[in-house]
Amino acid sequence: MVLRRSKGYQDIEGSTSTAPTTRNELNDDDNSLPQDIEMASVSVVPDDTFTVTQAVNALGFGWFQVKLSLWTGLCWMADSMEMTILSILSPALHCDWHISRYQQALTTTVVFLGMMLSSTFWGNLSDRYGRKHALTLCAVLLFYYGLLSAIAPSFMWILLLRGLVGFAIGCTPQSVTLYAEFLPTKQRAKCVVLLDCFWALGACFEVALALVVMPTLGWQWLLALSTGPLLAFALVCPWLPESARFHVASGQTDKALETLEKIAKDNGKPMLLGRLVVDDATTSSPHRGRFRDLLVPSLRRTSLLLWFIWMACAFCYYGLVLMTTELFETSSILCSRTPLPSQTLDTCAADCKQLQTTDYMDLLWTTLAEFPGIFITIFTIERFGRKKTMAVQFVVYAVCCCFLMVCSEKRVFLTVMLFLARGIIAGVFQAAYVYTPEVYPTSLRAVGVGSCSAMARLGAMVTPYVAQVLLKSSISFATTIYTVAALMAAVACLILPFETTGKELTENVQQHANANVRTNGTTTN
Repeated sequence: MVLRRSKGYQDIEGSTSTAPTTRNELNDDDNSLPQDIEMASVSVVPDDTFTVTQAVNALGFGWFQVKLSLWTGLCWMADSMEMTILSILSPALHCDWHISRYQQALTTTVVFLGMMLSSTFWGNLSDRYGRKHALTLCAVLLFYYGLLSAIAPSFMWILLLRGLVGFAIGCTPQSVTLYAEFLPTKQRAKCVVLLDCFWALGACFEVALALVVMPTLGWQWLLALSTGPLLAFALVCPWLPESARFHVASGQTDKALETLEKIAKDNGKPMLLGRLVVDDATTSSPHRGRFRDLLVPSLRRTSLLLWFIWMACAFCYYGLVLMTTELFETSSILCSRTPLPSQTLDTCAADCKQLQTTDYMDLLWTTLAEFPGIFITIFTIERFGRKKTMAVQFVVYAVCCCFLMVCSEKRVFLTVMLFLARGIIAGVFQAAYVYTPEVYPTSLRAVGVGSCSAMARLGAMVTPYVAQVLLKSSISFATTIYTVAALMAAVACLILPFETTGKELTENVQQHANANVRTNGTTTN
C-alpha cells in the first residue's frame, strides 16, 4: 500500500529524536528494513487512513452532486436531441431531396457508425487523460459538426457531417462514468437512473421544437437550434470536476485530495482526517484504458455478455423510436379492411409525406413513456438487483412487441403498445448504464463503458433496415425480430457472472477478480 498524507494533517507517531536511530539501524542491518516498514504501517493503517470510496460515502450526496447532475444531465439532454432528430430528419430529406428508403436508413446508420467507431477511442482517451478533457473535446466537436449539418448543401455532405456528429456523440456515455464515480454507494443506482430524466426531457423538447420549427422554417433550422444545449454544455465544461478516482488511478493523489475537499466544502461536511490510501496496483499500472484487458479471464465472460446486451438494447430501443413514425402509416395501408390497389404501398413508399401534427403528438406521447419507465426501474433495481431487473424488462418488451404484430388500424391501440414498450426498453438502457460502470474497475471503467457503447451502436446501425425498410412489407416479421432479440438478451442478463447491487466500485482488475471470487464463494455456500 502507498500512504499519502492529506493536507493540513500532522502525524504524531513519534518524536524527531528517533529519526537518527532509525537511520543507523538501517545502515547497520539492511535486513531490518521490511520489518520496520511493516511495523510503521501497522501502527498507522487502522486509525488514520481512508480510501476514495470511503470519502465519497462519508461526504454523502449534497450540493456537489446536484451541480454535477445538472451538468452531466445537460450532456445527456443534448445527446437525446441528436438521437430523436433522426426520426424527424429522414422524412424531411425524403421530401426535399427525394431520397429513397434505403438512403433514409443510411442517414441514421451513418450516425451510429460514427458512434461505434469512436466509443472505444473516447473510452481509452478518458482512462488515459481524464473524463473532463474527453467530454470538453466532445462538446466542442459535437456543437461544431451539428451546426455545419444545418448548412449541408447535398445528401453526401449530410452523410459526412452526421457521421462526424456520431463520432463526437460516442463520448457522451463517459458523462455517466464521471457521474457514477462521485456518487455514494447507496445513491448510485437511483441517481444514474434518474439521469435518464434529462434524456427523456431532451427527446420531448426536440419533438416540441420540431412541431414549431418544421412547418415554417424547415429541417435546417431545426438542426441549428438543436445545438443549443451542446453550446451550453461546452460553456460549463471548464467547471466540470475531474474524477477523484481517475486522479488516484493516474497517481495524482494531491489532486484527488483537492477534489475531495471541494466535495466536503460544497456538501457542508467535515473533510476526513488522515492519509489517503492508494493501491500500488492502481498507481503503478502502465496500462490504463487498454481494450484487450477487458478480455482477461476475470472479465471475459462479463464483457462478452454485456456487449451482446448493449447491442440488443440499442437495436430494440432505436428500432422502437424509428417505428413510431413509420408504424401508423404502414398499418393504415397493410391493415386496411378496404381493398387497396396493388401499387399503393409502392406509391406511399416513394411519394413525399410530411409529418403531421398527429405524428408529432404520437411521438411525444411515446417519448413521455420514458418517465414512468425511469421510476419503475428505480423501484425494482435496488430491490431485485441489476441482472433480474434487466432480464424481466426485456421479457416485458418482447410481450409488447408481440401485441404490435396484431394488425390494427386503431391509433390508440398502437400508441398504448408503443408507450409501454418505450418505457420498458428505456428502463433497460438505464439499468445497463448502472451495471456497467459498477462491474468494471477504475482503470478500465471508461473503456469498458465505451466498448459497450460501441456494440450498442452496432445494433443501432442495423435497426433502421428493420424499422424503416422491412416494416414496410411485413409488420409481423419486423416485430418478430425485435421480440427474439429481446428474449435472447434476457437470457444473457440472467447468466451474467457478477451482481453489483450494494457493492463498492473496484479500483483495479485484481480487486475485481477478488470481489468476484468472494461473491461466487458466498453464492456457492
